[in-house]
Amino acid sequence: MSIIIDELKYTENHEWVKDNGDGTVTCGITDHAQHQLTDIVFVELPETGKTFNKGEQIAVVESVKAVSDVYAPVSGEVIEVNSKLEDFPETLNKESYDGGWILKLKVNNTEELVTLMASSKYKEFIGE
Repeated sequence: MSIIIDELKYTENHEWVKDNGDGTVTCGITDHAQHQLTDIVFVELPETGKTFNKGEQIAVVESVKAVSDVYAPVSGEVIEVNSKLEDFPETLNKESYDGGWILKLKVNNTEELVTLMASSKYKEFIGE
């Protein structure tokens, strides 16, 4: 059974989003996603200052099993990346929510946040 945190929002591509309440969000991949990928060995992070539209590829996570794109859950500018993941990509397996966050975005359109799934909807989506 995957860990799903009620306070977060989720995407169909298995990203989680935390609204920081200041026009920014913190994003990462869900516990369900890291279980599917198994042992994560590499994370390609975006450059800070780069802007992305909702749905665009924003990062890459590579495991011993597969390479998976991470998509921008909302449109915005990358204001911070979790550079710890460059040296310790396995953090995504151990702490997919806390220490395993991937990036922070300054949101361009806060109305996009309402299009994300609540935890109950995400549980249904992954069949839990």
